[in-house]
Amino acid sequence: MLPTVMTAKSTMIAALAALSIVAVPAAPAHAWGDREQGFVAGVATAVIVDELLKQNRQARAYRRAPAVAAPTYAAPTYFVEPRATHSASTSIYRTPAAQAFNSYSRAERQAIQRALRSWGYYRGGLDGAFGPATYTAITAYARDEGVTANLRNTSSAYAVYDGLIF
Repeated sequence: MLPTVMTAKSTMIAALAALSIVAVPAAPAHAWGDREQGFVAGVATAVIVDELLKQNRQARAYRRAPAVAAPTYAAPTYFVEPRATHSASTSIYRTPAAQAFNSYSRAERQAIQRALRSWGYYRGGLDGAFGPATYTAITAYARDEGVTANLRNTSSAYAVYDGLIF
């Protein structure tokens, strides 16, 4: 949703919440006891708070959605002889983030990917495998959450993954 629509929707829900709180004592439920009126007020409050939390999650997902679509790659029209390239950088499969990720069960790894997908970071399949898409998603998530340093060692990477699972 657009931010202006979300603001208008939030304002409308807040107005309805205020109206329902004011209207509960004036309703013809005076024959009810205090417990019954308190129960109705509690249920109304729970529904309103749940809706506000849901809107907050949707707004965060909207703000985190990438502005650029994922690149598409075309197969080359000519054959190029592969050359060995030597790089000083470490493979993503040997990083502490990969080691921590692979120590989880397959179901837990899929849950991590599912959480990353729900926040708009991951677009790959929920296969539980640590590859470039998972690495990119977890580093982007850690950067946005301000916990990039946690991916530099295995024990701190567990905290990032546990936050996504639980």
